[in-house]
Amino acid sequence: MLPKALELIDKYTDENSESVFDVCSNQRYNSYLKEIASILGINKKLTTHTARKTFASTVLLYNDVPMEIVSQLLGHSSISITEDSYGKIILKKVGEEMSKLNKRI
Repeated sequence: MLPKALELIDKYTDENSESVFDVCSNQRYNSYLKEIASILGINKKLTTHTARKTFASTVLLYNDVPMEIVSQLLGHSSISITEDSYGKIILKKVGEEMSKLNKRI
């Protein structure tokens, strides 16, 4: 696990509980995200699904984490599911890298 994640787990671990964080439904969690977005003036629909896709694309794939690892981290049953969902991001990244190479040549 990343050091920041371990730090948060240590900070919020309650010895009297089996889970680190309070567990709530996706519906409740999405409601909290909607409220936070409203307070901060964010005009985009924030959901747990949006967060998951952002993590996979922006955090993992754009930082060169291999597709196989992204697939495992997302819990997909096969890499083809990940490729179907995030293949466009890889194609975009290939295009960006080729543009960088073209400028260097």
